[in-house]
Amino acid sequence: MKLADMTLNLDDHRHTFELPQGSISYVDIGEGPVLLLGHSFLWDSDMWWPQIASLSQHYRCIVPDLWGHGLSTTLPKETQNLTDIAREYLLLMDNLNVEHFSVIGLSVGGMWGAELALLAPKRVKTLAMLGCFIGFEPEVSRNKYNQMLDTMSMLQHIPNEMVEQIAPLFFADNCQTQNPQLFDSFKSHLLNYPTESIESVERLGKMIFGRRDLMEDSDKLTLPCLIMNGTEDKPRPIIEGYLMHDAIDGSEFVHIADAGHISTLEQSQFVSQQLHNFLSKYLA
Repeated sequence: MKLADMTLNLDDHRHTFELPQGSISYVDIGEGPVLLLGHSFLWDSDMWWPQIASLSQHYRCIVPDLWGHGLSTTLPKETQNLTDIAREYLLLMDNLNVEHFSVIGLSVGGMWGAELALLAPKRVKTLAMLGCFIGFEPEVSRNKYNQMLDTMSMLQHIPNEMVEQIAPLFFADNCQTQNPQLFDSFKSHLLNYPTESIESVERLGKMIFGRRDLMEDSDKLTLPCLIMNGTEDKPRPIIEGYLMHDAIDGSEFVHIADAGHISTLEQSQFVSQQLHNFLSKYLA
């Protein structure tokens, strides 16, 4: 999703990782300890551009687009769950000869990030999860989202009425008035979502909302963990952040005031500074 006021052209740093089942588009920029960043469902790597602009001054940032998002190809049939996605990103790290790295993920980016930390505990140095919950999706929200996904699949596009429902879920209540460009840009992105990617969105969405309960394995997340939540996050209410903080021993917890789900764009400077503070303690 292109943001009109971007000052960093991520396309100048874009590459493609070819797998037998498809190609993953990713941004690779900066030098230093490696950070693997994962974006939210229905967004793409551009969601991280303020943090990439800041963090890439000190770190190497690798930022892939999810299957069916951005410039990555459609979701392969072989990819059945978030553990498979974590394995695919581990292959990306192998292909780039990156042995050790940190993961920073928002929403589903944090979910597959936790899966990756469990898959490769000796390789993942730190884990930051923003607007994320690694437990089961609550039944009420899972049913609501699955109905939306079924409708998208049937229509082969995201209708305007649904866009009007979906867009406010991603932002703080005042976003429409305080940052109308961001809000309207996301609505336009949804309305013009490529038809060929709708099936991927449906399948990936159902993977996310039907994910396994990683809270049962939270005691195995012994690496440094940062949990951040927007105080107005609707899909991932702040109570879920507290539950994760309580379950992951030694984790740090940060509130993001006046932010909804996409805190990286709503409160970009605060988020970037908190990430710098966290990473500098462990990746010196």
